[in-house]
Amino acid sequence: MTTVRRGPLEKLRIVDDAGVLLVDDQPAKLLSYQAILGGLGLTLTTAGSASEALDCLLRGVYAVVLVDVCMPELDGFELAAMIREHPRFRETAIIFVSGVHLTDLDRLRGYEVGAVDYVPVPIVPEILRAKVSVFVELFRQTRQLARLNRELEERVEERTAALEEANRRKDQFLAVLSHELRNPLAAIRTAAELMATPELGTEAQGQATGVIRRQVAQLARLVEDLVDVSRITRGSISLQRQHVLVSTFIANATEASRPLMDARQHSLTVQIVDPSLVVDGDPARLSQIVGNLLNNSAKFTAPGGHIFVEVVQQGARVAIRVKDNGIGIPPEQVPRIFGLFTQVEGTPSRTGGGLGIGLALVQQLVEMHGGFVRIYSEGLGRGTEVFVSFPLIAGAPAGDAAAAQDTPAKTALPPCRILVADDNQDAATSLELLLRTRGHDVRTAADGLEAVQAVEAFSPRVVLLDLGMPRLDGYETARRIRQQPNGRNCVLIALTGWGQPQDRRRTLDAGFDAHLVKPVGDGELFATLSALTGS
Repeated sequence: MTTVRRGPLEKLRIVDDAGVLLVDDQPAKLLSYQAILGGLGLTLTTAGSASEALDCLLRGVYAVVLVDVCMPELDGFELAAMIREHPRFRETAIIFVSGVHLTDLDRLRGYEVGAVDYVPVPIVPEILRAKVSVFVELFRQTRQLARLNRELEERVEERTAALEEANRRKDQFLAVLSHELRNPLAAIRTAAELMATPELGTEAQGQATGVIRRQVAQLARLVEDLVDVSRITRGSISLQRQHVLVSTFIANATEASRPLMDARQHSLTVQIVDPSLVVDGDPARLSQIVGNLLNNSAKFTAPGGHIFVEVVQQGARVAIRVKDNGIGIPPEQVPRIFGLFTQVEGTPSRTGGGLGIGLALVQQLVEMHGGFVRIYSEGLGRGTEVFVSFPLIAGAPAGDAAAAQDTPAKTALPPCRILVADDNQDAATSLELLLRTRGHDVRTAADGLEAVQAVEAFSPRVVLLDLGMPRLDGYETARRIRQQPNGRNCVLIALTGWGQPQDRRRTLDAGFDAHLVKPVGDGELFATLSALTGS
């Protein structure tokens, strides 16, 4: 058995260094095959018998087997049949060489046992080289396709697994979302039915009103979180940057989270080493970051727990640490805890609630402010510590930052005529009642056309318009109102569930003076009315 290695192949690169196996019991013929094929740059291996050939095949990879039909022990037909029985050699081309005349039946037999071609003796070198080259290239391409197919199958399996995981997380998210919606809705429904009871006392009525207010605020926060996720994933969120006192947005966040902490009887400790530290950021978003962390701590800490907030300067950055003695996080889940809709698994109950979007929002908002966030936990039952870092504004005067965050004093809105246009009758009626309690003269319209007619007849000072109304939407309604003498100077406010940036641009183009997103608190509503009417 002889192996001949030639120079590098210029046009063919054999996968796995696959070569050509030359099988003949006559050494002279083997030498002639080597001479003919040597210029192709292939690895040529010779075998003087069928048994040697089988031994070579078991130890190597061959693209082509060139075998003499007439050999002792096993002839070429029997060797070809044995080669084809092995799954490793399904792509190997078998070429028969025959020095005797073969009938069509002989050729048929050869094809049946696995031969792909015949070469008669005397051999024409150019024909043999051409056939071997074609079958080597075919072998190479077949192997490459098989490899690509395996890679594709692996990718499909990985993608399928990822989609299954995404589907599982989606189902989990929908289940949690339905839970988070049902809880406040159940409380609101019970409180509403309670308020309809004729014999309800003043104290109980106040309690029921408080329940509705708190649960509506919870639903509003839930919707806002979902909207924020959509904005961030689409890259459409923008920051209203200004110099902000760290102590101010920490105070705002703790104030907003205080009701939840009080309800669960948590103690809160806040330590701010230097109250004059200033960062460049969006005050509302900065408060949202800390508020989300505090809410998480409050929800996932057993009643009577302790939450600790520390603010310290670290060089040119400020570090905010929020630590609790709550349920903690399993170490293997910490690396993916900032993933969207991620829930901590392995906890004894789901009483904490949440959609699994709070930390994802925190990470995105922190990074938008040029900061970073890290989370640490020693495991279940060991509490959680979140570390947030922001760049400081060097030399920023604390007084300017504080002044920038002062809220202008609100003045009472004097009674005036107000038109409310909304196709949701309950929404229009409840807003009408609220405005009437403040002394305003209020009319309602159920669609855009009614609103246009009401402006002409009623001459309102303020028009509150829903955008998605039948017959005539809010945009076109605003345009037509602005064309009327009674509508040119009135205040137009969009009061809608649509709150995307493009919606706000459209309302501005249509002639609106302000855009408020439902649900709107009475404080925000009357502050906007006072500002726009010059009160």
